[in-house]
Amino acid sequence: MAETMKGLKRTHRCTEVSNKNVNETVTVMGWVQKSRNKGGIIFVDLRDRSGILQIIFEEDKCGAESFAKAEKLRSEFVVAITGEVSLRAGGINKNLATGDIEIIAKDIRILSESETPPFPIEENSKTKEEIRLKYRTLDLRRPDLQRNLILRSKVVSIIRNFLAEEGFLEIETPILNKSTPEGARDYLVPSRVHPGSFYALPQSPQIFKQLLMASGYDRYYQVAKCFRDEDLRADRQPEFTQIDMELSFVDIDDVLDVNERLLARVFKEAIGVDVPLPIQRMTWAEAMERFGSDKPDIRFGMELKNVTDVVKDCGFGVFTGAIENGGSVRGINVKGQGAMPRKKIDALVDFAKGYGAKGLAYIAIGEDGSFKSSFAKFMTDEEMNNLVSALDGENGDLLLFAADRDKIVFSVLGALRCEMASQLELTKKDDYRFLWVTEFPVFEWSDEEERYQAMHHPFTMPMEEDIDLLDTDMGKARAKAYDIVLNGCELGGGSVRIHQDDIQEKMFKLLGISEEDANDRFGFMLTAFKYGVPPHAGLAFGLDRMIMLMTGAESIRDVIAFPKIKDASCLLSDAPSGVDKKQLDELCIEVKVSEE
Repeated sequence: MAETMKGLKRTHRCTEVSNKNVNETVTVMGWVQKSRNKGGIIFVDLRDRSGILQIIFEEDKCGAESFAKAEKLRSEFVVAITGEVSLRAGGINKNLATGDIEIIAKDIRILSESETPPFPIEENSKTKEEIRLKYRTLDLRRPDLQRNLILRSKVVSIIRNFLAEEGFLEIETPILNKSTPEGARDYLVPSRVHPGSFYALPQSPQIFKQLLMASGYDRYYQVAKCFRDEDLRADRQPEFTQIDMELSFVDIDDVLDVNERLLARVFKEAIGVDVPLPIQRMTWAEAMERFGSDKPDIRFGMELKNVTDVVKDCGFGVFTGAIENGGSVRGINVKGQGAMPRKKIDALVDFAKGYGAKGLAYIAIGEDGSFKSSFAKFMTDEEMNNLVSALDGENGDLLLFAADRDKIVFSVLGALRCEMASQLELTKKDDYRFLWVTEFPVFEWSDEEERYQAMHHPFTMPMEEDIDLLDTDMGKARAKAYDIVLNGCELGGGSVRIHQDDIQEKMFKLLGISEEDANDRFGFMLTAFKYGVPPHAGLAFGLDRMIMLMTGAESIRDVIAFPKIKDASCLLSDAPSGVDKKQLDELCIEVKVSEE
């Protein structure tokens, strides 16, 4: 039967006990990691969030009653143990922070017993993730996950302290909002008081943080919970956390400066990594040309080369056809992989098709300078040599080419260079390379909608020198928008906002948002802006992704206490679930069940 605390107080966490406490009596509490009965002496590894401490039970020192309790101990029993700190008699365990000491137990209380866990509580568990997430409370006892969440807490504390020093105010914005659909779908919450009406959970605090600037609060931040009802993807969460901020009377450089210093503080204090400042900047156009991605991993080369001019008159119809249709031909050089087996090259072709390519052309250069190619028979020797030269090809290299519309070519080769870097182990998780990507397009073309859409959101300010392009060539207009990228992952992003009525009206018009629709969706914001609004800009970091990169975790699920799985359900709580008819009636909702 479980015992109570009965006034007993913990004096130390497990790894707070050290050789400085030798001969002292301490009380520690936690979970039994394992228990070993060696006949007359019982060794217990006690675990709490700080680590593991060895306890020794000897009947002549703890008494028959305590020894009998110790004999009952199994993994995950919760116990309170009082004993004397002693130097280890059996040699130092260098794998433990407490490896030079042990506790000679005097008394024990079993506070809670445990059934046999469905999997062992150990680091780097090999148990299937579905089982671990179903028993998430047990999974969260694992030391590696605990370290992740402890680091997350530490990072948030550092961020709060830094932003307070910089004059930011922490202000909470509403969770129950008006639905202003633009981009991802909103999660909707029905109102009981207003039947037939719905709140939307925030995809970001965007409008409210801009309203705070209009309200004169100058610098705002928030550790903000956000929600997006997105299509199913492996490493996305329907709810996530942003470090959100907005600043008044600033331009791009001001925002980038404060966030560079914030990142430097966080990475230094949290994990001891120096971030060289200033962080490198690269325009969106350069990032796409060189890396085929607006979030390039710059830890390795393998940059894209545009060979359109080299092959525009060649005899290979795949190349010339793409060029005639307004596309391009580009390639990457995978150094030293010219001897890659055909089977692996075919796998790369299939990989490329997954990103929209119709195929993938290649030239494998032998160590003797000979060519193996999927298209050599359509090319002259001179054309082949010019193509190899354009990619700085040398003996032993593998050259890969994509030919299509630029959007597809960038997507294919951008993904392919990262895939090759992964296969060839060209990167290290603890090599942190930051990059600002700037000057994004204001608009991007949607093939599905057959119209331009805002690349970020309709409140993003165009670059002043490109404002005239809104009337003449809107697709070429650049935005005062910026993303912070780390090792090929978008860590955060933001922009200077529009604070002028005429530009905002033009943006709405270009996006096909009528005056009536704009007032219906954003009227409360537009009204507020009629009464004097300062120039302002902001940025938001994805906290979950930042912690994932800092810890080297494989998934953001490893840095979130209670994550959802791919279909947005929770294996622990079985959410989402049905509700009582009475609740639906109160909300004036009738559920229509669709047939599969």
